[in-house]
Amino acid sequence: MGRKNTDKVVFHQIQVLDAGAKGVSVAKAPDGKVIFIPNVVPGDVVDVQTFKKRKAYYEGKAVKFHELSEHRIDPICEHFGVCGGCKWQNMKYSQQLYYKQNEVKNHLQRIGKIELPEFEDILGSEKQFFYRNKMEFSFSNSRWLTEKEIESTEDLGNRNALGFHIPKMWDKILDINKCHLQEDPSNAIRNEIRAFANENNLAFFNPREHSGLLRTFMIRTASTGEIMVLIQFFENDKASRELLLDHLYAKFPQITSLQYVVNSKANDTIYDQNIKLYKGRDYILEEMEGLKFSINAKSFYQTNSDQAYELYKITRDFAGLSGNETVYDLYTGTGTIAQFVSKKAKKVIGVESVPEAILDAKANAERNNITNCEFFVGDMKVVFNEAFIAQHGKPDVIITDPPRDGMHKDVIDQILKIAPEKVVYVSCNSATQARDLALMDEKYKVTRVRPVDMFPQTHHVENVVLLELR
Repeated sequence: MGRKNTDKVVFHQIQVLDAGAKGVSVAKAPDGKVIFIPNVVPGDVVDVQTFKKRKAYYEGKAVKFHELSEHRIDPICEHFGVCGGCKWQNMKYSQQLYYKQNEVKNHLQRIGKIELPEFEDILGSEKQFFYRNKMEFSFSNSRWLTEKEIESTEDLGNRNALGFHIPKMWDKILDINKCHLQEDPSNAIRNEIRAFANENNLAFFNPREHSGLLRTFMIRTASTGEIMVLIQFFENDKASRELLLDHLYAKFPQITSLQYVVNSKANDTIYDQNIKLYKGRDYILEEMEGLKFSINAKSFYQTNSDQAYELYKITRDFAGLSGNETVYDLYTGTGTIAQFVSKKAKKVIGVESVPEAILDAKANAERNNITNCEFFVGDMKVVFNEAFIAQHGKPDVIITDPPRDGMHKDVIDQILKIAPEKVVYVSCNSATQARDLALMDEKYKVTRVRPVDMFPQTHHVENVVLLELR
């Protein structure tokens, strides 16, 4: 073991043992502490240079590989290892699924500490690349440089970038040539925007000085073939803006919805902004089992359309509906799950805190001629009370798909009070799901568990649980 300086240590011949949280792998140091190492695969044997020492763990990076894991594969993306998007591209897909299933199992057993049935096998994604329907990219006039470029004495010329934030660096953007997450023409459109902006001297955003014309770019694609492009401008320069938008529309006539926003505030979130339609219509249509859903620039929609369909089928299967049930869909979003299960239910009540999402849900239900779904706006823990239940009827089944933080304790208390026969709990964070399941354990038994992989090449995993009254 050699020392570089007082706290930076090199550990030699360390075996990577497991895949840990957030896509970082785990090993053990000679002193017994855990080491967190990115861009390695369980089974690799490496020398680790530590750069952070804490009471219980080290953070480090692999500086030399002695043995390569049998689970390792060559990443297909030229940006892998610098871009933080696909942390597991160097691991066989079967192994990614193994670790995702394991994570769900560990969370439910360790945090939940409840009796569990045998887990059903995780449902893998048929597409392991080009599966996302929404991507967001940032412009910057000071792109991320490689170590080689930094050491070079040559003039690096144009430093403009259109791509992703380097992990943990708010002001550094990695210029992306080809991303393997969204189907074409996604890459072609992004690369054309950058090339045209450079040719026409359109200023890329400077995050430190807060100046420049071009700020962010979002593209949404649907399985119907429809495409939405939204460009966020920092400065309100009508001539330059129209030059770019007109060029884009002429070059890619298949764009169904071309929109823009002028946003000169400190952050680049568009949710409080007035979005302007430039060409086409202000939404695109997604289709699932004959149902059509409109998606606007601010809509939440599951990012992997094909796998969302599989997730919803599992949810409907777990609910086991016969056609006579009253179903409550909590955290309904734009009402996709509610409408998806509606043909098997007597009526569905959807509740969601975002008013725009409920407007979308109602419009979609009307478009799909669904008359047994009703949607209500409100904070779940406030709306979901005795008066609401008295008005809409006691649910036989509750479907809940909360955000990453899980359900508020008041919502859980209310579910326990109403005690529907079944609760189907869809989660994108099995740790908070496990905490909630423990709180429901007094009345409910977990009878089915099935993880679903929505995001290949990443550590993220969804999980569906069926709870039945004891």
